Formats: sequence, C-alpha cells, structure tokens
Amino acid sequence: MTMESTSRLQKILSSGEFAVTAECGPPRGVDPEIIRKKGELLKGCVDAVNVTDNQTAIVRMSSIAACAHLVDMGLEPVMQMVTRDRNRIALQSDIMGAYSLGIKNILCLTGDHQTFGSQPDALNVFDIDSMNLVRTVKTMREEGRDMSGFELKGSPKMFIGAAANPFADPFEYRIIRLAKKIDAGADFIQTQCVYNLDRFKQWMKMAVDEGLTEKVHILAGVTPMKSAGMARYMAKRVAGMDVPENLIQRMGGVAKEKAPEEGLKICLETIAELREMEGVHGIHLMAIEWEEVVGEIVAGAGLMPRP
Repeated sequence: MTMESTSRLQKILSSGEFAVTAECGPPRGVDPEIIRKKGELLKGCVDAVNVTDNQTAIVRMSSIAACAHLVDMGLEPVMQMVTRDRNRIALQSDIMGAYSLGIKNILCLTGDHQTFGSQPDALNVFDIDSMNLVRTVKTMREEGRDMSGFELKGSPKMFIGAAANPFADPFEYRIIRLAKKIDAGADFIQTQCVYNLDRFKQWMKMAVDEGLTEKVHILAGVTPMKSAGMARYMAKRVAGMDVPENLIQRMGGVAKEKAPEEGLKICLETIAELREMEGVHGIHLMAIEWEEVVGEIVAGAGLMPRP
C-alpha cells in the first residue's frame, strides 16, 4: 500500500504540539452535503475531525462513509467505532475497509445502550468491549494478524484512541481504567467534557504521578454551553457528567440572548486552564450541532494557525 501511514494527528502529538480535534455527527439520512458543510466549517482550524458512530443509539449515516467524504475534502477524520452494533467479524472487517479508504485514526468506544435511542427494541451485540477493540486494532497494526491469528495482506496502521471519563465514580478506579486502556494499546485519549476543573486537575495529577502521561496523549473534552437549560440538562440528565452549580448559575445569570456568548467565555477560560495543566496534550471540541463556533473558539484560545 502506498498510502502515507502516519496520521497528521499522530505527527502533531508526537512533535509535542498542542492538538485540537473537533466532533462531527453524520446526518439521519443520505445527503453528503450535510457532512461537507460541517467539514468546511472545521477546515483549517482543527487537526482532525471525530465522526460519531450512531451516537445516542440513533440511526445515522455510517461513520465510515461520513469519514470517507471528509477524506475526499482533504480533512483528517477520527472514525469512532462502537462495539454495540457489530460482532468481532464485522468490527475487524470495517477497520480494514476504513483504512483502505484513507482513514488513519480510530476511537474505540462501547457505545450508548440502545434503550436510550430511537429504536430501543433493537438487539445489542457487545461481543467484545472497547478495551478488547483497542487491543484488536493494536494486534492488527503491530502483528499484521486478525483475532483468529490469520496473517493479513497489509495491516491497518491506525492511530488508536480511547475515551476516559474522569468524573464517573468510583473516582480512584478512573486511573486504573485509564492504565488498562493504555496497556491494551491506546495511543491517545479523549475525555468527557470538562466543566469541573478541580476534579479534572486531581485526575490529571494522578495520571502524571503514575507516569501515564508519558505513555499516552491526553486530549481534554470541551463543550461550549448555549443556555442555562443546557447546563442544567447536562448536570441532571447526562450520565457521568459533572457540571458545577456555579457554572449553571453563571449561565442563568445572563439574559437569554447573551447565554451563548457567556458559554463561549466559559469555554475559552476552560481551555486556558487546560493548556497550563501538566500532561494535557490537546483539546477535543464537542460543539454539538454548533460547528460554526469552532473556528472562533480555536482563534480565541490563541491556537491558530494550526501546524
């Protein structure tokens, strides 16, 4: 295969630059223009674009197809892959197919349970979990073999990502789980949205003290809030999310039309603090269906131009 195997994201992180990735959800339909429009908004201001895999268990255009559209535009995708929907045969097949289309980054996830989505009666698969998926991609990449030991004709040289949630309980287990994902083969980690900076600092200190930040690149998740209602919803209804009361009050303390502006201010303040933290190698911007502010955030944070 003549394809350059090292991803741009991998090169940026390996060189010690502060990386910026963003998220892009595929449409609930077949129109590629929706992906292209989002891609155009992100072009030039991020190093790679995460493409979700039927997020919140709602049927959408496949992550592989949406990633292929971004590759055609000259953008670098991070293909999210969940273990909810496919068994190990389909997962390995899709990994090889994705790499053949020029997709060089993968984020291995378990996936939201189907009961939370639009088709709760669907059967789940969960043949393997996200930890096994990380290990599988690493084995395919390093050993050139699939899970059955079959030698591949060309292996997927993917840059492997996993997710971490520093805010779930029990807190002490969060670092153990991070260490396990690194041992399984994760090259980079993208975290849950950071609002509680004190708790995140504590988690990062533990990761640094354990030497984990020497082995993996950590990108802190950042999501700008549009309204006080959004802040309250995330605090009360989204599992594993930690939104401090003072932020909810701050969002509620401004006029409704000023709330998005306040949300962007909080976002920029958070990024400034994250950049000062030892072991944080970048940010992952999740401006869900608000991609038009990503460029403004990256510029406002002093992270332009991208390398």
